[in-house]
Amino acid sequence: MSRFFINRPIVAIVIAILMTIIGGVCILGLPIAQFPNIVPPEIQVRTHYTGADAQTIEQSVAAPIEQQMSGVDNMNYMYSINANNGDMRLTVNFDVATNPNIDQILAQLRVSQAASQLPADVNNYGITVQKSTSAPLMLVGLYSPKQTYDGIFLANYGYINLVDQLTRVPGISNVQVFGAGQYAMQMWVKPDQLAKLGITVPEIVTAIKNQNNVNPAGQIGSEPVPKGQKFTYTVRAQGRLQSPEESIQSRRLLCAGEGCGTHRSWRPNL
Repeated sequence: MSRFFINRPIVAIVIAILMTIIGGVCILGLPIAQFPNIVPPEIQVRTHYTGADAQTIEQSVAAPIEQQMSGVDNMNYMYSINANNGDMRLTVNFDVATNPNIDQILAQLRVSQAASQLPADVNNYGITVQKSTSAPLMLVGLYSPKQTYDGIFLANYGYINLVDQLTRVPGISNVQVFGAGQYAMQMWVKPDQLAKLGITVPEIVTAIKNQNNVNPAGQIGSEPVPKGQKFTYTVRAQGRLQSPEESIQSRRLLCAGEGCGTHRSWRPNL
């Protein structure tokens, strides 16, 4: 066979050219990636259960989600981390050959199936399902050179000015701010005073939610309008509580009005 091609070099050249052309055509259809997937995709499920300890979160939040998540297509393994501050994070590891977007959809469907078994506070807070990896890509430190701003101010500065911009960067799925939390209003109650007045903490939470609402008031002069109406005015009503003084005032109004029910003995000094 080798003597045949040695004696007929033109035939050998033609075959070589044909093989080169066929290889060039076939290479266009081959799945080639500039950055192939070498790390299995991970989907993180995060939520918060206010006031619960790690064991309570494991039993009432993590366990129902893990039961529904078990058996999802192409899953390698999963593990959850429950903290005493109420945070729960479940990490689901999928096969490296799968599509992370499809994995996220499958995980989202399983979490939806477990929603009916979760506490109402968890469903009200919301459950976040997103693509992420356990190893951070980059850590950014914020500090005040002259100690002018504290940790809470710097954390909120990161939330307002950095988180959205970094999340829009291609390839970034999640940006987490460590350290101090966001600005919030905490209300401290005295258990002995609550026992004397016959008030429970859920009743206080319900009353605050009823007062801390967004109240759309509508418009004046909107359609349909009579002839001669030229202007339309938007009415703004007082909405969410913005200061501790407004919170105390709302409690006074709640107890001064009719139908206070179990809140009739509520006093601002709690």
